[in-house]
Amino acid sequence: MRRTSPVIWIVLILVVVLVFAGCGSYNNLVGQDETVKNAWNKVQSDYQRRADLIPNLVNTVKGEANFERGTLNDVINARARATSMQINPDNLTDENIQKFQQAQTQLSGSLSRLLVTVEQYPNLRANDAFRNLQTQLEGTENRIKVSRNDFNDAVQTYNTKVRSFPTNIFAGIMGFKPRTGFTADAGSERAPNVDFGDQQKAPSTNFDSTKK
Repeated sequence: MRRTSPVIWIVLILVVVLVFAGCGSYNNLVGQDETVKNAWNKVQSDYQRRADLIPNLVNTVKGEANFERGTLNDVINARARATSMQINPDNLTDENIQKFQQAQTQLSGSLSRLLVTVEQYPNLRANDAFRNLQTQLEGTENRIKVSRNDFNDAVQTYNTKVRSFPTNIFAGIMGFKPRTGFTADAGSERAPNVDFGDQQKAPSTNFDSTKK
């Protein structure tokens, strides 16, 4: 009986090792990719929570006579653009992330201008419904900041795995590519946060918290 060449056994063992290593790398990448997608869904959920508060905010402000119509229209239009930018987590391209962030930044700016304008209306500042909405919006902004940071952390962990040797070889073969996270909004390093506390303080102009 002819004996199998040791070289063949070595090759077979190497193939088995590579197969198991490939399966492990694939499963690990899938798990981290799903973590990124789940973090993205939480980001969109928190932004949607903010969008859901805006109609009540607008209706409350409308009750104040002679309130600037243009300011309200800006918020309404910015909300419409922001809510139309829902992105499937399977389609998190650089372009889509940038479009989503731009739409949300525009809405943040419109809300900032609305809150600054409200400072000129003592009746609104004393309105319990309006003050309650301010509190809810503040809490939502904090949640958005946390969810964005969590998303960026998930993206960083995933990207590190995708680019590390030897996983990068399997990642390239299996179609796993680096993802893009959120970047800081232009000028956010200079902009102060909104202060919902002492109404005598000068109003802030940045409603969107600084992100990672």
